[in-house]
Amino acid sequence: MQDFVTKLVPLEELKINDIVLVRPGAKIPADGIVIKGKSEVNESMVTGESKPVLKEIGSEVIAGTINGDGVLKVKVTKIGEETFLAGIKRLILEAQKSKSKLQILADIFAKYLTFIAIGVGSLSFLIWFLFQKDIAFALERLVTVLIIACPHALGLAVPLVVAISTALAVHHGFLIRNRLQLELARKIDVVLFDKTGTLTKGKFKVKKIISFSELDENKILQIAASLNQYSQHFIAQGILEEAKKRNIQILELKNFENLTGLGIKGEIDQKTYFLGGPNLLKELNLRTSDVRNIEGVYLISDGKILGAIELEDEIREEAKEAVDKLHKLGIKVMMITGDKKEVAERVAKELKIDEYFAEILPQEKVEKVKELQKRGLKVMMVGDGINDAPALMQADVGVAIGTGTNVAIESSGIILVRTDPRDIVSLIKLSKAIYQKMIQNLFWATGYNIFMLPLAALTNIPPAVAAIFMSLSTIIVSLNAIFLKKI
Repeated sequence: MQDFVTKLVPLEELKINDIVLVRPGAKIPADGIVIKGKSEVNESMVTGESKPVLKEIGSEVIAGTINGDGVLKVKVTKIGEETFLAGIKRLILEAQKSKSKLQILADIFAKYLTFIAIGVGSLSFLIWFLFQKDIAFALERLVTVLIIACPHALGLAVPLVVAISTALAVHHGFLIRNRLQLELARKIDVVLFDKTGTLTKGKFKVKKIISFSELDENKILQIAASLNQYSQHFIAQGILEEAKKRNIQILELKNFENLTGLGIKGEIDQKTYFLGGPNLLKELNLRTSDVRNIEGVYLISDGKILGAIELEDEIREEAKEAVDKLHKLGIKVMMITGDKKEVAERVAKELKIDEYFAEILPQEKVEKVKELQKRGLKVMMVGDGINDAPALMQADVGVAIGTGTNVAIESSGIILVRTDPRDIVSLIKLSKAIYQKMIQNLFWATGYNIFMLPLAALTNIPPAVAAIFMSLSTIIVSLNAIFLKKI
């Protein structure tokens, strides 16, 4: 392959068949195919797969995903509306169009109440004028009816609760982009959590250290951490974090070498070690038949597997409590992820999740939401990645984690400022309290007018007394809305 001269160009100038150089740690600028190099790419923001995916010659890459330690040359195959992310955008628009629209009728009722008050007042004027033959008294009845009628209390019944609840939501860490979704949260049957970054932290922790030699667990961890001491790789950070917890000293590392797409190599105490996953074992012609096949990395030296470190995506401490509380509210909890079935099953079992969907592609997530809705279930989707965006739009209530991607946030109706799944429970309780206050206010404002309008029209209530009743009605509606804070 011929050598290329590299130069920086604006993203919008990229064309199909251009060759782009993707350096370690950089974002891939466009959809394409790898034509040279080998590296692991973090695609969790798009596919939901928490583990880095090996990319080599012929592999497809997606714009916006993050390159690992290797260098890749990528031939651009899609730009503009043809890209993967553009497809995600189209799914969002389709979901948005298919969403049913709710209407708040309180303002309409208030408008008609105004006409009713004028009608009742006019009728009262005619009746009293015909029977009393006193135009002054008849006018007083008309004025009394118009004063005692309280359309603004009815008009305030819902908006006042909404205004207070929005401020209350912010205080508790919810940002409301769609108020209707906040109100609808009380009717949710299922909360569908994305796994990576929502129920889990999206970073690896050491689950188990296994020795296949005379080395003990701490020695295996010490060598592995020493090999990884300069790496920013996800797995490396998990190993280093475990070494830090155990107060293990990091040894001097010499002749370090990054084996792109395979692992790492280095010299410690004049001995050469390798650390990597199944691809490294294949490269070194080693098999796990005599040891154990794990989800993690192997430590190798002198052609022998010395030990292995099993890693897992760390579950959030708050997740189990959130699931338990949702179950107590009578709400089913489900999980959806692009991760392997074994990983999803482990998380679902540990958290006691009712149902899970594993190895789901981004475009399939929105279909899963539709399937649940076809069962007659109202779905709340909670996610943080670009791959969650269409599902967030399709769900009856879409909730994005505030630390997630901008696309997910823009596609949701509600945003959680914190990454605490327990806030979902608070959100649902707040929604129920809001609905309760709205009903109480509407009941009071409507009942007041049903009782007081005929009373004002048919009896001799002074206008001053009518003004007191009118003010009292508004005060009661306002106080009831304010009491929402105590709930």
